Amino acid sequence: MQKNRIRFFQSIQAKLIIIYVLLILIAMQLIGVYFIRTLESSLKNEFMDNRNKQAQLLAQYAETYLSESQDNKNTEALKRSYADLNEFVNRLFVISNAEIQVIDAGGVVLTTSLASNQSVIGNKNTQTEVTRALQGIKDNQRMFTDFDGVRKVVIAKPIGSGVRVLGAVYIIASMEEVYDTMNRINRFFISGTLIALALTALLGVILSATITNPIKAITRQATAVAEGRFDFDEQIRVMGQDEIGQLGTTFNIMVKRLREALLLNEEEKEKLASILSNMNDGLIATDDHGRVIVINRRAKQILKVNEDTTLGMHLGELLNLTPETAQMKEENGNRLMMLQLVHEPEEEPVFVRVTFTTIYSKGKGAAGTIAVLQDVTEQEKLEQSRREFVANVSHELRTPLTTIKSYLEALEDGAIEEPQLAAKFVGVARNETERMIRLVTDLLQLSRLDSKQAIISKETTDVAEMLEEMTDRFSFQLEQRSISVDLEVEQGVGEIMLDRDRIDQVLDNLVSNAIKYTPDGGHIRIQATRPVQSVLEISIQDNGIGIPRKDLSRIFERFYRVDKARSRSMGGTGLGLSIAREIVKAHGGTIHLDSELGQGTRITFTLPYQQEEATG
Repeated sequence: MQKNRIRFFQSIQAKLIIIYVLLILIAMQLIGVYFIRTLESSLKNEFMDNRNKQAQLLAQYAETYLSESQDNKNTEALKRSYADLNEFVNRLFVISNAEIQVIDAGGVVLTTSLASNQSVIGNKNTQTEVTRALQGIKDNQRMFTDFDGVRKVVIAKPIGSGVRVLGAVYIIASMEEVYDTMNRINRFFISGTLIALALTALLGVILSATITNPIKAITRQATAVAEGRFDFDEQIRVMGQDEIGQLGTTFNIMVKRLREALLLNEEEKEKLASILSNMNDGLIATDDHGRVIVINRRAKQILKVNEDTTLGMHLGELLNLTPETAQMKEENGNRLMMLQLVHEPEEEPVFVRVTFTTIYSKGKGAAGTIAVLQDVTEQEKLEQSRREFVANVSHELRTPLTTIKSYLEALEDGAIEEPQLAAKFVGVARNETERMIRLVTDLLQLSRLDSKQAIISKETTDVAEMLEEMTDRFSFQLEQRSISVDLEVEQGVGEIMLDRDRIDQVLDNLVSNAIKYTPDGGHIRIQATRPVQSVLEISIQDNGIGIPRKDLSRIFERFYRVDKARSRSMGGTGLGLSIAREIVKAHGGTIHLDSELGQGTRITFTLPYQQEEATG
C-alpha cells in the first residue's frame, strides 16, 4: 500500500493535480490577503471615523452645558445642568461596548455613560489623551489591548470653540465587533477556499486522467515489452490526434518494427547457434573481462568440460594457461597457441591449436575475445609419423649403403686380390643390397595399398590346406628352435574367397615374428574359427617375450620396432605388420594384437566370407 502511495505521488497525474491545486491556492491566497487587508483597513477606518464624529458631535452639544455652568454660580442649577447632560449623553450617545465621559476644563469627570463606573464622577481623568484634548489638541486617539485581552480605542476631543477650552469628551470603545466581523469573513473565505480546492482537485483528477490514462497504457505496454511478456498483436488504442495520440501511434509503429527485428534476431540467433553447434572447431567467446560467455559443443568435447561449470570462468583458467605455456605467435593479426592437453594419465595427449581474435566495439575498444580451438592431434600424429618415416627410411637405407660403400672401398684398396676375403666382402654387399631391395619392395607395396592401386585377386581357398602349407614352410626353422606348433581348424571353416599370395604373405609375416620372439623350446598355437557365419577368424599365439603395454598402440606403425637393435639384426624392415594390416583391410577384415610382457603375444585377424559362402 505504501509503495502504491509513493508511486501515485510520483506519477504525472498527482503532479498535475498538485499543480492545479497549488495554482488555485496561491491565487486564492493572494486574493484573500489583498481582500482581508483592504476590508480590515476599511472597517477600522470606518469605526474610527464614526467614533470621531460621535465625539465631535457630543463636544458641540456639551459646549452649551459647560458654558452655562461656568456663567451660573448656583449650585443647584449646576447639578441640574450636569444631570441633564448625563441624561442627554446616556440617551442620545450611548454606544455599545463603549464608555463616554464628559470632562470639565480641570480634568474632572462630569458624567459617564457606563452605569457601573459612576464612581469616577467627580474624580480627575489623567489620561494622556485627555490632557492633550484639554490643551486644545483635537487629534487624540490611541488603540491598545486591555489587560483582559480586549482590543480598544481611546478618543479625546476638546470642548469649546476658538481658543477657550471648556472641557473634553473622552470615549473608550471596544473594537471586538470589528474583529469578530473580520473573523467571520475569514472563516467564510477559508471555507470557500477549501471548497474551491476540493472542486479543483476533483476536476484535476478528471482532467488529468484524460492525459495520464493514455500515458499509463503506453507505460504498461512498454514495461511488458521490456520484460518480454508483451503480446505484439495487441496495440495501443489511439483516442485522438493530439500529442499523446501521436505518441500512441508512434509506439504502435515501434512495436511493429520491434517485432520484425526480434523475429529477424531470433532467426539469426538460431542460425548462429546451429553453426556453432555443428562446427568442427571449438569456439569460446569471452567478455571484456575474459570471462566465458559462449562455448559450443565441440569446444566442450575437446576440453572435456561441462557448460554449466565453464560459463563465467576465466579463459586462462579454462585452458589452464600459465605464464610458461602462454607463448603465442602473431599470424595475420591473430594470436596462435599450441596446447597439449592430458585429460587422463593413461590417455594419449590431445594437441589443440588455439587462435585468439579480439572483438572490437564502437566507442568501447576491445569488447571481448573469441578463441577457436582446433583438434590437430591427428595432424600432429601424421606429421610425427612423416618425420619418423623419413628418418627411418633414411636410416634403413643409409646403414646398408654405408656398409656396401665401406666394403667396396676395401675391395678397391686391395682386398679384391685376396679371393677368400673378396668373396666375403661381395657376399656382405649382396646381402645388404637384397635388404635394400626388400625394403624398397615393401615400401612400394605399402604405397600401392595406401593408394588403392594394389590388385586383390581373390580365389576360392581351403583354409585348412592354406594353414598346413604355411606350417610346412616354417618346419625347418621350427625344428631348429625346437618350437612346437598346434594347428586347430574349427569344423565348418571350409573355403573362403581371398588373395592367396597376399594372405600367405600375412601369415608368413605373423608366424615369422612369432618364431623370432619365441625362445627355443617354445610353443605356437594357430587357430582358425568361424565365430559368426560371415567371418573367418585366424589367430596366432606364442609364449614368447611379449610386448610392453606402452608399445601396443604403435605396433602397427611403419618402421616401429619394440627392440630396434634386435629387429634389425634379424633382417626385419619394420614394415611387416603394417603391410599385414593393409592387406587385411584390403580384404575387408580387421587385425588386432594382444600381448603381455613375458607372457607371449596373440595376434588375430578376420576375413569376411562372401554372401554366397556365408549362406552356403
